[in-house]
This record gives sequence, C-alpha cells and structure tokens, in this order.
Amino acid sequence: MSDSVSDCTERSRTAVTEAEVEALVRGICFKTGPPRTLGVELEWIVHELRDPRLPVTPERLEAAYAAVRSLPLSSALTVEPGGQLELSSPPAGSLTECVGLVSADLAAVRTVLRGLGLGLAGLGTDPWHPPRRFLREPRYDAMEKVLDRGGPAGRAMMCTSASVQVCLDAGYEEPGPLGHGRRWWLAHQLGAVLVAAFANSPLAGREPTGWLSTRQRFWMDIGPDRAGAPPLNGDPRTGWARHVLDAPVMCVRREDGPWEVPEGLSFREWTRSGAPRPPTREDLDYHLTTLFPPVRPRGHLELRMIDAQPGDDGWIVPLAVTAALFDDPEAAETAYRAVKPLAERALSRPAPHNPLWARAARSGLADPELHEVAVLCFTAALEALPRLGAGTEITDAVADYLDRYVARGRCPADDLLDRHHGTDHPRSRPRSHAGTPHGKDTP
Repeated sequence: MSDSVSDCTERSRTAVTEAEVEALVRGICFKTGPPRTLGVELEWIVHELRDPRLPVTPERLEAAYAAVRSLPLSSALTVEPGGQLELSSPPAGSLTECVGLVSADLAAVRTVLRGLGLGLAGLGTDPWHPPRRFLREPRYDAMEKVLDRGGPAGRAMMCTSASVQVCLDAGYEEPGPLGHGRRWWLAHQLGAVLVAAFANSPLAGREPTGWLSTRQRFWMDIGPDRAGAPPLNGDPRTGWARHVLDAPVMCVRREDGPWEVPEGLSFREWTRSGAPRPPTREDLDYHLTTLFPPVRPRGHLELRMIDAQPGDDGWIVPLAVTAALFDDPEAAETAYRAVKPLAERALSRPAPHNPLWARAARSGLADPELHEVAVLCFTAALEALPRLGAGTEITDAVADYLDRYVARGRCPADDLLDRHHGTDHPRSRPRSHAGTPHGKDTP
C-alpha cells in the first residue's frame, strides 16, 4: 500500500528539490484549526543538593537519568547536551490538564533525584559552572563545531541554559485574534515582553553579566541564520519556508564515518548542487530541528524565549499567562493592541536581533514601556484565566506574580542580583547597565 512504512521510508530517502522543500515546509509547519491543545517543555539545571556550586559528575548524572527513566511519566524525558533535564508534556486539552500532568511528573522526578542527593534548579543559565558537555553524540559534536565558529555563546547555550517553552496551536485559517497570522505576529512582539517579565539569568561564572536574561543574550550572539526569526512582513508560511531554505546546513549526516560540517552551505544551495550528496526528506526534517528561532513553527507554535523559572511551580505562571493571551479572544485582542506600539522599537528587524528584544533582555521591566505593556497583558491574562477553566491555584499564582514582580517593574533576575549584592532593596543596583559587554542595546 502507498502508506506503508517501507514506502514512507523510501520516499524519505529520495532527493528533494527546492520547490518540493518549500511546499513541504509550508504544509507541515503551520497546521491551522481552532486552538484546542496546549503543551509545555521544561528544562532544568541538575545540581547537588548539598552545595549547588559543586559540579555534578558525569557518573552521578548517568545514574540519575537511569533511575528517572524507569518512572512511568506522561511527559517525554530527554537530556540536553550539558546534562540539563527536559520534560515535554503531551498535548493537553486544557491548561488545568497540562499543569496537572506535568506537576505529577515533576514530583516523581524530584523524589527520585532527591534520593540521590540531586535537585532541579529553575534558572535561565547555570550561574556556577562553565559549559561542559555531558552528551557525546554526532549531533552535538556537529552543533558544537558549527556554533564555536561564532564565539563562546553557542557552547554556553548548549550546556548551561534552561527554559520554559510554551507550545500553542497555530490558530485559525482566517483573520482575527485567533488567526494564525495574528498569532505568529503576536508571538514575536509579545515575546519581548515575556523575555523582560520572566528574565531569570543575570549571572555567569558567579558574577553579574549586565544582562537580566543572559540566556537571551546567548541566542542573540549565535546569530540570525541559526537563532533568528524570518521577517514578519508577509505570509507566515512563505516567510518561514524561505528562512528554512536560506538557513545554513548544520551537518550532512552519514551512516558510517564522521558527519560533515559544511561552512556557508544553505539548504537551498544544497538542493541545487546535490553535493556532497543530494538532500532527502529526512535531511529536511533534521534541518528543521537545527534552527532555533524564538518562535518555532512545528505544526504548532513553540515559544522559546522564556527563561526557566524559580521554585518548584514557577513554570506555571508563564504557561498560564501565555495560554491566556493567545487562546482567550478578549485577552488576545488586548495583548495585540498593547504590543503594537512596541513593534516600532524593533526597527523592522526580526527577533531577537533587534533593539526591542535586546532592551528586554538587558533591562527587563525597568524599561518603562515594557513595564506598562506587561502590566496590561498580565492583567488581561489574569481576567481571562477563569474563562479558560483555570482554578484558584493557577489564578492565585499569576496574581501573586503580577503583584510581586510585574507591578513593581521587577523580574526573578532582580531577586538573584539582590541576593548576590547582599541586599533586598529593589533599587540597590544601577539600572543603566553601562558596563555591559558591548555598552549598547543592539547585539
């Protein structure tokens, strides 16, 4: 039969043309329909409970992951290159369902790790240790080689960063607050507000970096070809397909021998030249996994800009706020109107490589305009959550975050810096960030 596994495998190994690649990307990356499901991917820094400043040895990490993999989890468990733990929820039919599934999985994982003397830290970057590879696989060998060409940020991103990634349905095939075009645009503009409100990575090497979200700074340093969004001035499918074709190929995989790591070869050029061998559908699928824009279309939309959050349940707030601002029509319209003035500050440059995103990562909600928009958006989200069926546990967590951080123009990074400086005073440090690595907002 035409849909048999052997036939599908054979097609995936057949060379693809440039036109076929564009058609495939347009067809698979934006699957439209009513927003019905929600997911979250949580990354964590694994640390020693007795002293997080002590490195966790590879042997202890191996033993920990062997124990955790024996658990009957609803979420998929994976390991990042530096040994970070990631849990990816299944698509959930509601915010409450998603929170319940992931909370149960996290509780089980923490119990096992605690028995081994290990814990999970919700931090956007590891503040204690330099980058160190835990996984030794051809994919990460190739990724490290490619990213090292641009400086140290790529290796730091691979091995020391952690995030909360919210996964949303692409939206309707029509205009309006829940249409896929509006949601695509909103994700890139609201993304800067989410960076600022949830910044939680101000330290590296145990010292302040001058950025409230050092993790976001890593992504900016990696560059637009690998970690940037396409322009937003047209149809999302067309823009993303062009971006995929023009993005550099990270590696050419081989079943035997080392993988090739070309330099300056785009996927478009690969389809035209057919060298070192013609690309296949499998190569295209793999190429899509090597692109790390702040919003990645994978049939659904994967929002990747939020730092990992403090506390056992800190991740619930960005999940709930993001879901409310995208899936509740009234809140989505409020968010759209609130962020429209911010778009001018991006200077028509794709995220995150523009002044708006740089300012959000450096200064967080100390920026007056970002602060004002964040208050509007969080308030709209809080009002929308009961309409999405959220209970008091979720709404109380969002209300507390709004009062503790957003209303005061603060974020979790401010708490880390206050502790680092030995003071709880919210204005105990200068907010100009004049001593940052480049002394300016734009990367």
